Amino acid sequence: MRRIALLILSLSFALVQAQSWAAEVKDFRIWASPEKTRAVLDLDDAVDYQIFTLSNPSRVVIDLKKSLLSGEIQLPDDRSSGSLKRVRHGIRAQDNLRVVFDLAEAAKPKSFLLDPAGGHGHRLVIDLFPESGGAKIDPAPSWNPNPERDVIVAVDAGHGGDDPGSIGPSKTQEKNITLAVARQLNKELNSMPGIKSFLVRESDYYIAHQERYEIARRNRADLFISIHADSFHSPKPSGSSVYILSSRGATSEAARRLAEGENRSDLIGGVKLNDKDDVLASVLMDLSQSATLESSNDVANTILASLKGIGKVHKPNVERANFAVLHSPDVPSVLVETAFISNPAEEKKLKDPNHQRKLALAISEGIHDHFHTMPPPGTWIANHRQPSRHIVTSGDTLGAIASRYQISVNKLRQVNKLRTDTIRVGAILVIPNS
Repeated sequence: MRRIALLILSLSFALVQAQSWAAEVKDFRIWASPEKTRAVLDLDDAVDYQIFTLSNPSRVVIDLKKSLLSGEIQLPDDRSSGSLKRVRHGIRAQDNLRVVFDLAEAAKPKSFLLDPAGGHGHRLVIDLFPESGGAKIDPAPSWNPNPERDVIVAVDAGHGGDDPGSIGPSKTQEKNITLAVARQLNKELNSMPGIKSFLVRESDYYIAHQERYEIARRNRADLFISIHADSFHSPKPSGSSVYILSSRGATSEAARRLAEGENRSDLIGGVKLNDKDDVLASVLMDLSQSATLESSNDVANTILASLKGIGKVHKPNVERANFAVLHSPDVPSVLVETAFISNPAEEKKLKDPNHQRKLALAISEGIHDHFHTMPPPGTWIANHRQPSRHIVTSGDTLGAIASRYQISVNKLRQVNKLRTDTIRVGAILVIPNS
């Protein structure tokens, strides 16, 4: 009986000891973006906490109730720490963990707890927004409406920061692959006359989906292209894919924008909606999105055709899906799944800088071919491109070809010295500049 009593007493003491700590801080991560610095405390359980700021010098203090720390909290040496100069920690009132951020400048903190998801456990996220406003997030040059402006392309590297995306069999993170390919694509596009490209995400930080395409809109981009790496629960699927927004996604986005007053004041296809009645605003939105989807489909097809030249594609045609990042109502938008990171052979290729360059070249050539076929009016390409050629395929008609290249049937007939509208398969038609 005495042994049993001692055992019960020991178990009770151990239980009290275990219950005295609500959570343990397992790790500390940090990412700096142009607009904020994000710090993440990885926890083994949910926790009660308080956060406040102190001045002279500027500090942010986080008190985690009944918590302890395993290991050390320190700033990484291999990346910018943004607003943070130093991180300190200690125990208060015997069982409360205090973490102090020493700041390079005054900042406003915003914090929230995240439940386990995507391979991560509980997390406490602290975003630090500099009171000075931080760096401007839009990295593109200002739009110049002169008669020979450059075509502007927004290149978006998917995921980033505390969103690693899919993870390959050898632990390759999608966010690193997308950034590497996006940087190479940005370089290739900027080497082409008449095209000016910029990166939506320049380094390892996260940007919300809506903010990504809004950056493209604010910079008057002619094209938004988002780079990703596909994944599946089986290692067998392989190949590249190209997506545009589904019609259902376009409809839901139109409804959202028309319902929100702040969005109705936006320029949609160059027209303000806030002074229009509901019916007219809806019609203008439909017209804008129909044109945007058509242009998105055109450029997606040329990119897919170019990708077929360097390897396998997963599906032979452009696919449609309701990706949040493609929801821009007036900027043609395309999402490229470069390969399957879940396929060991393709994961290995995605990590190879030479293959990354091949992908970027293929995508940039597809973009080049699209804009040289159908350049936006008033651009350098529209004024300087050479006449292109079209090989007639089964099902082509003179009217359909003229519509595709935005020229009149009469002009197409005159340039090619056609007496009738009859064309034969395999014939090569000269396409004049529109």
